[in-house]
Amino acid sequence: MVDGPPAWDNPRPMVFSFLYVVLRRLLELLALRRRGEADKDIEIVVLRHQLTVLRRQVKRPVFRPADRAFLAAASRVLTGERWHAFLVRPETLLRWHRRLVARKWTRPHRPPGRPALDPEVKDLILRLARENPRWGYQRIRGELLKLGIRVCATTVATLLRRHGLRPAPRRGPTWGEFLRQQAAGIMACDFFTVETIRLKTLYVLFFIELGTRRVHIAGATANPDSAWVTQQARNLAMDGRLGDVRFLIRDRDAKFSGPFDEVFRTEGIRVIITPIRAPNANAFAERWVKTVRSECLDWVLVRGRRHLERVLGTYVQHYNEGRPHRARGLRPPGGAPTCLRSDPRTTPVRRRDLLGGLIHEYEVAA
Repeated sequence: MVDGPPAWDNPRPMVFSFLYVVLRRLLELLALRRRGEADKDIEIVVLRHQLTVLRRQVKRPVFRPADRAFLAAASRVLTGERWHAFLVRPETLLRWHRRLVARKWTRPHRPPGRPALDPEVKDLILRLARENPRWGYQRIRGELLKLGIRVCATTVATLLRRHGLRPAPRRGPTWGEFLRQQAAGIMACDFFTVETIRLKTLYVLFFIELGTRRVHIAGATANPDSAWVTQQARNLAMDGRLGDVRFLIRDRDAKFSGPFDEVFRTEGIRVIITPIRAPNANAFAERWVKTVRSECLDWVLVRGRRHLERVLGTYVQHYNEGRPHRARGLRPPGGAPTCLRSDPRTTPVRRRDLLGGLIHEYEVAA
């Protein structure tokens, strides 16, 4: 019971208490009248006898709320010596009366604790986790932010553990302090290889902007000689993608020749070469290679160079425009704004499949 003013916003206890007071006053008026008539005495004897018979047959009678109110009010009129006429014990009558008083003075309140998730939000989180087994808690939270649903990562983790869904492996090295401060003007490049269905090796050259995490696929070839690599650098410069770049990070691969570096120097970009056998010095590029393999290439049989370019083009567009990134506050590298907060109970969520259903994108249906 909570002490305080009556709950005026809930009229039901007030009406019930008013009826209880009226009933109690009527019984008091009846008690003041004379009861010496012979028919009333006989009726009382008959009722007492029936009450005795009922006590022998019924061990614990069931009372409705109206019955309890009547008996509680009548107990306040009769003296304690006459309470043996009731089927219940005196302490039961007193408990009923205390309960009525408590209902009158108890204020309605919200249960303590954090509000529970809506069933629709729970189903959506479990759906994202089951359809994308390689997604972690933050990735699922990022997709929900795109849909206008704000849920913390701890809530997502608790819900998945409760339903027996194990967390995705934690990925990503720790970036150096210098790279975090200078990321806005740094671009990194590297090669990675892809084996086709006929075991032919293709080399893919890519560039990644450290500030925005935007990725540019320069091309794919089976013979990455100096002329081809230099031409990809020229194409990148002619597309106007080097305007804000001040540094380029690359490794000591022999495919990066002098003419390749000269293209960037003419654009006012300083080329930084990583130490020998130090992949962590080019950690952003190495990390993206692991991402594109684990999310795309490890699940696709590549038929040839053109097929590889189509697959990488689709994935890079998804990576730049639709995939949340933790370093950017769970926003895509392209900076697409998140949707306003929506209600999943009234707003349906639509899924768009990419690469034959390998990648899923979710958006609020119009």
